[in-house]
Amino acid sequence: MAPDHPDLQEAAAHYKAGRLAEASAACSEGLRKSPADAPLHQLLGGVLQSQQLLDEAIAAYDRALAIDDRLTGAWYGSACALYSKGEYAAALDRFERAAALAPGQAEVHHNAANALYRLGLVDESIGRYRRSLELREDLRPRTALATVIPGGPAADHAAVLAERRHWFETYMPASPAKPLRPGLDAGGRLRIGYLSSFFHGRNWMKPVWGLINRHDRNGFEVHLFSDGPEGACAGYRRDERDRFHDISELSNRDAAARIEASGIDILVDLNGYSRLPRLEVVALRPAPIQAAWFNMYGASGMACFDYLIGDVHVIDQDEERFYSERVVRVPGSYLTFDVGYPAPDVADPPCRSAGRLTFGCLASQYKITPQVIETWSRILARAPESKLFLKNSTLGSGANRAHVAGRFGRHEISADRLVMEGPAEHFEFLSAYARVDVALDPFPYNGGTTTMEALWQGVPVLTFRGDRWASRQSASLLRAGGLDDFVAAGVDDLVDRAVRLSHDLDRIAEVRRGLRARLAASPACDTAAFARSMEALYREFVERRARLDSRPRLP
Repeated sequence: MAPDHPDLQEAAAHYKAGRLAEASAACSEGLRKSPADAPLHQLLGGVLQSQQLLDEAIAAYDRALAIDDRLTGAWYGSACALYSKGEYAAALDRFERAAALAPGQAEVHHNAANALYRLGLVDESIGRYRRSLELREDLRPRTALATVIPGGPAADHAAVLAERRHWFETYMPASPAKPLRPGLDAGGRLRIGYLSSFFHGRNWMKPVWGLINRHDRNGFEVHLFSDGPEGACAGYRRDERDRFHDISELSNRDAAARIEASGIDILVDLNGYSRLPRLEVVALRPAPIQAAWFNMYGASGMACFDYLIGDVHVIDQDEERFYSERVVRVPGSYLTFDVGYPAPDVADPPCRSAGRLTFGCLASQYKITPQVIETWSRILARAPESKLFLKNSTLGSGANRAHVAGRFGRHEISADRLVMEGPAEHFEFLSAYARVDVALDPFPYNGGTTTMEALWQGVPVLTFRGDRWASRQSASLLRAGGLDDFVAAGVDDLVDRAVRLSHDLDRIAEVRRGLRARLAASPACDTAAFARSMEALYREFVERRARLDSRPRLP
């Protein structure tokens, strides 16, 4: 900072001390005297951004850049503000400008990676997280890498395990296993604890409430450890014998102490890497036996998990060497679910009135990778009368929609073949399936909740069994639901099946008719049987641990 720049010095001093009103006033006074002072405009942008006045901050950054387009801080600050507004495509452009000016700044690469990920450019985002880590080892990019790696098209089982194990061993505490409760009998009443930050999300928690609401309370004492109040758990049918623990105000160590004090026998983590800060609770090993289910869809890489619960569709036996946990499997689908809340009625397929097929996907944009777009473009090219309907939160931005349309355009699919919409309240969101004939499943990160909801709304989902757990979730649900014909052998077979369906509108109407009732009667929604299967696993866990503990130990 130049010594002869007192207005900038004064404003910067206020800003550094957190006196935002004084910093703003100092910037304004300086700009009154020197309206073409680019550094002051840049600093004002930072002050406004700190006050969450994002549009005003972007305008200030833009004024700075109009004067001097080599101000790295203005490119970076405005990119961060745009990212906060969900304008990921515009943010990415500005992160790249900042990176070109300051290629050695790890933070710029980390945030560019965040924007790339949000747009579905997952392999590219992984590369940028790694670039950030090359410049500086840091928790945030390491955490992001461990979180997103299962959805990277170029990743494999070994990469998932390596990244997650590295994260765990670098940042998580090492804790010894707790002993079993004295006198515990695997055939007696076991205490099962479920840990989740998402019990309030009824649409996400369909498999979870399907299990918990069907538990045999005579054989199992249920404890819920929740990052929220019981009143927010809309799908939970409480039993008076249950124990609910609101841990939302507790630190990880205090939450682990609460779990340990409850005396549970088995802790089942439902968060996985979707609520990564809470994984420290599991790492502290508050329960004698710990398992991951529902939200892991890949190796945890964490030594604190004894078991990972899946099914025969998602993990092959020869892949178990890439898992840090003992893999166990339930019959049917590990995502067996129950819809315990109001949903729109199943609508007639839109192809009946339109005379052509509408493919659709309501999954998050970060699942729609370049490989997905290339595959779906092949379908649209071979079914030239069809359209593709996409709806997710990222597409609420016009710039983001233009970015996605441009990626299809590179495969010679014009924008008029696409219908793209942003988010909606959940009931309205589900109603959008009335505009879809066949749902296309993204890969390698399939739909889970998205697949359940499409099927429940009468829309068949076309998928294939991919090369990892994350790309087999839909196949697990479809096979359990008796929809094997919609599980292709691979990408080419998926394209062929989609094209054939575009010429067989009667088949679509036939499948849609009664799909919800058939699904509800299938193993995919037989939550009572699923609960018995999970309870049998829990008893096996205790029996196995008791056998291990009874073995003679070497002196």
